[in-house]
Amino acid sequence: MKVLIAMMSHETNTFSPVPTPLTRFGAGRNPAEGPAALSQARGKRSTMSGMVHVADAIGAEIITPIAAGAPPSGPVHDDAYAYMTDRIVSSIGDCDAILLDLHGAMVTQSLEDGEGALLSRIRAMRPDVPIAVGLDMHANLYPAMVENATVIAGYQTYPHIDMFETGVRAAQVLIDSMAGKVTPTMVWGNAPMLPHVMRQGTDDFPNRDLQRRVKEMERGEALVASLFTGFPHADIYNAGLSVVIVTDNDEAKARELRDELLEMAWQNRKSFVYKLEPLADSVGRANDAAESEGNGPVILLDHYDNTASGGSMDTTEVLREILNQGLEDVAAFGIFDPDAVETMIDAGVGSEVTVSLGAKFHLDALEAQSKPLEVTGTVRLISDGAFTVTGPMGTGATMNMGRTVVLDTGKVQIVVISRHVEPYDLGCFTSLGIDPLRKRFLMLKSRIHYRATYKAIAKSIIECAGVGVCTSDYDQLTFKHVRRPIFPLDNLNSDTFREGFPQD
Repeated sequence: MKVLIAMMSHETNTFSPVPTPLTRFGAGRNPAEGPAALSQARGKRSTMSGMVHVADAIGAEIITPIAAGAPPSGPVHDDAYAYMTDRIVSSIGDCDAILLDLHGAMVTQSLEDGEGALLSRIRAMRPDVPIAVGLDMHANLYPAMVENATVIAGYQTYPHIDMFETGVRAAQVLIDSMAGKVTPTMVWGNAPMLPHVMRQGTDDFPNRDLQRRVKEMERGEALVASLFTGFPHADIYNAGLSVVIVTDNDEAKARELRDELLEMAWQNRKSFVYKLEPLADSVGRANDAAESEGNGPVILLDHYDNTASGGSMDTTEVLREILNQGLEDVAAFGIFDPDAVETMIDAGVGSEVTVSLGAKFHLDALEAQSKPLEVTGTVRLISDGAFTVTGPMGTGATMNMGRTVVLDTGKVQIVVISRHVEPYDLGCFTSLGIDPLRKRFLMLKSRIHYRATYKAIAKSIIECAGVGVCTSDYDQLTFKHVRRPIFPLDNLNSDTFREGFPQD
């Protein structure tokens, strides 16, 4: 059996000023192709790796045209999208099956649904080839994705620690169907709601309970069940929560399970709304939290500027407030500022420098703008920024922060980086000689993924609303393209999600 396995993954924040050329999918160069792509996937915890694992188990011949994954940012450049999709389509040939590690929220300069367009193109070329797709929980589903795939599986955890398992779930059902063991029957639907990302964690109600039910369904009622909370920072028509159910030749059961999950989500829609707190008040609680019982650092979460949701990672307001309130023994990750990095590298380790940090991106989508932060400190360390992720999220992957500097003000150690990286792994600090367990405070530009590692070591967590295109205040954003009415942008009080919102 000949199986094509490829990855093309990007979560697009249409409000983000960060550009998305082809080189963003390859850590500053073109993404891996051919044997290099296969080597990159094997032994990792990615969705593509899970698919490779299943293909290896049956002795399949594996074709890997490309493994392209980029940190979230603005719309993907059209030429980058064309390059990646051309590589996949031109490699199909006479393959017997196609396994794709996609995201589900890729928007290009010309397309709202990058994944659906790719799948439609493949289906037009090979009408009968079986196609399995693994998607992120933050997928914004479109009809073209479902209509042109044989089976779709989505992550069931956030933080996403089940990427490998998602690849296995999708691939195994496809292989079983090709062996005549099952007949995948897939239905989908969405509800008119945009859950706040800060309320989507799977250790929080209501997504905890929704994903628990999804897993129960897979223990007998469905081959695959996936509830996608959606990515609300994509101003596209179909952004929002959706469900895909795959049964073994039982469409009625699939619709029943789909409607159960959508109704459950709709009835708990108000619990998906994030409650805000003024920044000064949040930081003002930090010292009391640090004096409370327990071990570990207090985490100050700069969640408005999370690069893993498309943030520029260079807004300074939370760090500024930490400095203004005089917090001590802080490690901050981080500020994206390649120019400041080069200035400090030129100065050298041990040098005292005064640099202007951050606010290099203009946030066109927002009225409020970040301001550069002038900081004086000592250059403590210079690094190439590369380390291996120890997990549990992304275990085995190579993290590349780019050229990196630790700037020490005496009270705050600031990690300044040259590539957009979310601090979901302890290596963001330990690779730079900082022991996060011994710090009084950690400032993290993250939203939910930090929980995979840092929640277990934290004494307490304080969520800080700064400035950024990942804002949890929808009133700061102008939605022009998302379908309306939709909750919570509109006050919808329907008893059922179906009222006025027909599904497929």
